[in-house]
Amino acid sequence: MAKTVAALDFKSASLHVLRAVLHTADTAELTRALDQRMQEAGAFYENEPVVLDAQGLEQAPDWQTLADALRRYRLHPIGVRAPGALLASAHQAGLAPLDISTSRQSAGRAAAPARTTRAPEAPDTPAPEPTPAARPQPESGANAASSADDTIPPTGTGASSETLVIRHPLRSGQRIYARGGDLIVMGMVSQGAEVIADGHIHVYGPLRGKAMAGARGNPRAMILTTQLDPELLAIAGVYRVVETRLPDTLHNRPAQIELDGDTLRIRALQNSA
Repeated sequence: MAKTVAALDFKSASLHVLRAVLHTADTAELTRALDQRMQEAGAFYENEPVVLDAQGLEQAPDWQTLADALRRYRLHPIGVRAPGALLASAHQAGLAPLDISTSRQSAGRAAAPARTTRAPEAPDTPAPEPTPAARPQPESGANAASSADDTIPPTGTGASSETLVIRHPLRSGQRIYARGGDLIVMGMVSQGAEVIADGHIHVYGPLRGKAMAGARGNPRAMILTTQLDPELLAIAGVYRVVETRLPDTLHNRPAQIELDGDTLRIRALQNSA
């Protein structure tokens, strides 16, 4: 007798999701904060599933307006955490109640309130400042926007050995994502360009755009460049917008950026010559 194969099965799954913590029920204020965060972080959140966390609210925001605002930035609201009194209105907007464990998020960083920090001030010892959390690990990122002739695809049998090499400068608006490994750019990353990697990022040239290493939550990832002048730096979801010129000990100098807890540490690299 022929074995019947089911056309559909349901199986359990563990999902990485972005948790957007709502601190106010004022929908206009929430959408303004969303606009600001997206302008700062660019494609760092793109195509992520989002759970709206309203556990601390007593009144419901306009769920539909908020969900539509997220979708405009290619974020996908899939559910809500909220007190029972708010769940009925969320359900009407197509948001299912979800119970996600905060322990699965990287050191609880996704729950931190949104804010920005400025570049370090100390000229001799560029000590890092506390940096706001941005998001948990992404499953998908931006697509590589580069010429096939100038790109060496990832190689190696394991994720740790995969390296994407870009042999040309990146112009404003271009975006590169090294999925599962490191990224090497042999040239300038212009202002308005974005480089993203699940592993380390090496830029052999001026880094003037946005660099996001450890994109799937690897806190040991680093960013290294021969000329530091970035718009944004991020490692494992902890990011920092550079709003003012870096100190002379760091500006346009070789530098290494790494994560220490919830703090990005920027260290000048001395020339061996």
